[in-house]
Amino acid sequence: MRYTNPVVKGFFPDPSVCAANGKFYMVCSSFQYFPGVPLFESENLVNWKQIGHVLTRRSQVMLEKINSSGGVFAPTIRCHEGRFYMVTTNDTTHQNFYVYTDDIYGEWSDPIYVDQGGIDPSLFFEDGRTYFMSNGQDDEGTGGVIQCEIDIATGEKLSASKCIWQGSGGRYLESPHMYKINGSYYLMAAEGGTEYGHMITYARAGSVWGPFTGYAKNPVLTNRNKAPFLIQGIGHGDLIQDACGDWHILCLGFRQIHMWAPFHTLGREVFMIPVTFDKDGWFTAGTNGTCDESYEIAGDFIQEEKRLYTFENTSWNIEWCFMRHPHMENYALQDDRIVLHGTDITLDDVDSPTFIAIRQRDFDFTLSVDLHLEQGEGGVTVYSCENEHYEAALRCTSEGTYEAILRLNIGGIRHIETQLPVSSPDAALIIRGSSMFYEFSVKDGEKEYKLGGGRAKYLSSEVCEGFTGVVIGLYAVGNNTAAFENFSIQYHDAT
Repeated sequence: MRYTNPVVKGFFPDPSVCAANGKFYMVCSSFQYFPGVPLFESENLVNWKQIGHVLTRRSQVMLEKINSSGGVFAPTIRCHEGRFYMVTTNDTTHQNFYVYTDDIYGEWSDPIYVDQGGIDPSLFFEDGRTYFMSNGQDDEGTGGVIQCEIDIATGEKLSASKCIWQGSGGRYLESPHMYKINGSYYLMAAEGGTEYGHMITYARAGSVWGPFTGYAKNPVLTNRNKAPFLIQGIGHGDLIQDACGDWHILCLGFRQIHMWAPFHTLGREVFMIPVTFDKDGWFTAGTNGTCDESYEIAGDFIQEEKRLYTFENTSWNIEWCFMRHPHMENYALQDDRIVLHGTDITLDDVDSPTFIAIRQRDFDFTLSVDLHLEQGEGGVTVYSCENEHYEAALRCTSEGTYEAILRLNIGGIRHIETQLPVSSPDAALIIRGSSMFYEFSVKDGEKEYKLGGGRAKYLSSEVCEGFTGVVIGLYAVGNNTAAFENFSIQYHDAT
């Protein structure tokens, strides 16, 4: 069958994948959002279902007042002797740690820390030994991919940290993953930065400690010179073999908002690219080393895609997320509605406002939600970070009347574009999104009024300078109660 990239849409960066129990499991970065590390399951590598998160308790990860795009970086998932391990970095605390579970659908352990620096950690198991690698500096101060042996039960280092490869010469060497295939050790990494110069490179050795010889035609995969083309930023991947014996790379990439507009708003998404080994054991990837929009894969199935998201067909614990550690006393989560209790913490603060969000999955959509407000302010936001977000909201004035507002925050400049009186504290808020623009409206009674709009590019990673993507959030501010019902996001085909 032929599948279309990305295989997982929206802000799900740094994918890592493993095979177990006849299925495939994938994790992605979550940064300041909680729960942390989204967890997916698939039977065919194309259709992925989110089954939960790995980091679901405060004891597992520190997220208090961390900056946007801090927190949980690049996880790796591996399964060894029936036990799943997820290893990651809290970039804010500069700690590498892993957690484990014997039940992929259950809770994961509290963290076990490893005394090796760098980011993007990974694990490799062989002959009763566990190797821990990351990108950083070894015990002698040499930079590159560094590795040590650890006691998997305790995280204790059993050997010195040693640099085993310094990449192919690109900047920001990261994302190391080790594999043993047909007797050879393959070390795959990313270089070039997770932007338009991003690329995947690899090296091969006869020993887990090297010396590693780089692939002569590195990078093996990149879209850095494939322009004009909407798919860019291809890199940071994991290698996996499917049930038919074919190999693939699942990696991150992003879609520009327009062919001639080098901005991306949806964050870094999950792409899949076929891999072919030659008779000498070296592999190539994609279409002449680049990622295309679609590929063939063995199997008799169809690619599924969810186009409508509602309260009723989503789970608060799976598709939705909070800003840092939430104060759950401010949330009343029901099957078909949500009641938010506001505080003095706003969307502009590096803190935990009363806010719950779902990732934007595609450019073209229509959102609608009914809101009943008591005092203060409540609304819906398209949110990238504290300094860049747009919201349509209702708020109570000092005279006790109500108004609908459109607020645009760009570069820390916070401006209310529109203030429109409404007849009651009950109204519907509407957002119509496209690749280039967000338009906001309010429905007061039976009549819809336009509030205005904002350009999408100002919520892009190129403007915000972060690693996340746009999420669509419901929020409340002030000593108030905001009740939301009849929520829907309908995604449309691009026009």
